[in-house]
Amino acid sequence: MQTIGSSAMWWTFGAVVVVALIIDFLVLRAGGAHKVSFREAALWSLAWIALALLFNAGLWWYLDAQVGREVANRAGLEFMTGYVIEKSLSIDNIFVFLLLFKSFAVPEEQQRKVLMIGVLGALLLRGIMIFIGAALIARFHWVLYVFGAFLVFTGVRMFLGAGDAHDIEQHPLLRWMRGHLRVTSGYRGGALSLIENGKRWFTPLFLVVALIGFVDIVFAVDSIPAIFAITEDPFIVLTSNVFAVLGLRALFFMLAGMADRFHLLNFGLAAVLVFIGVKMLVVEWLKIPISISLLVVALLIAASMIASVMFPPKVHHKN
Repeated sequence: MQTIGSSAMWWTFGAVVVVALIIDFLVLRAGGAHKVSFREAALWSLAWIALALLFNAGLWWYLDAQVGREVANRAGLEFMTGYVIEKSLSIDNIFVFLLLFKSFAVPEEQQRKVLMIGVLGALLLRGIMIFIGAALIARFHWVLYVFGAFLVFTGVRMFLGAGDAHDIEQHPLLRWMRGHLRVTSGYRGGALSLIENGKRWFTPLFLVVALIGFVDIVFAVDSIPAIFAITEDPFIVLTSNVFAVLGLRALFFMLAGMADRFHLLNFGLAAVLVFIGVKMLVVEWLKIPISISLLVVALLIAASMIASVMFPPKVHHKN
């Protein structure tokens, strides 16, 4: 696997992520279980975005000094494009998280803990899948075409099902857990499980965490191939993915109250997946510049959000 990442770059990236997670975790503990305000979520979202931009600037500066301006410009643009794509696709995760929290009536003060677990799980899963994907592409280049076809299929499926309602109660994993685990009738604070009358019981919070873990896997399978359309360098793929996921929790609380306003966003995300998939399928005949890819992705997301505001969902009044 060819990569611009030296051992020093990998160690620096790892250190930045660990320090960021420690600070986030300490702030979470210091704040205790409480409802996250829009202002707090917005400030954290800006902080995560600023961290990603600073990392990209540092990456550009380092590469410019070590290997030249051309490589630095390309890597910086690849990182930014990958970051925007993964950040955009993570919004779909947020909609599913909102559905889960609403269906299980998760107390607002416990949602931060659940999301923190979800973020850690997403980071681990994506790291594993990125290195597997990079190894496959390095050995079997035709895997890129498989990824492209998969993205087109996923985008079309998302487009056709964008307006469908999801019935969480019929989810196979949830039905299995309820059929094989002893589940308490209500929440027990922030506990995932506990011993009652000498038996192990699981709380509804455990069910939510398990379902979010499953969602992490599903969305990783959808989003990881997308970044390989931009670059095959595992360092750029991993760093852009990780920085996009790190801000997921803050972005959730910022968008939680506005999800209904962006009811057409899934159509924009579906179009992004189809565009990236087609880009991978035609790469041998037509090479779309990274700057054009970034512009198209940004325009598709922006257009779907603007259209959501201009054409609000119809409200059905009961007679």
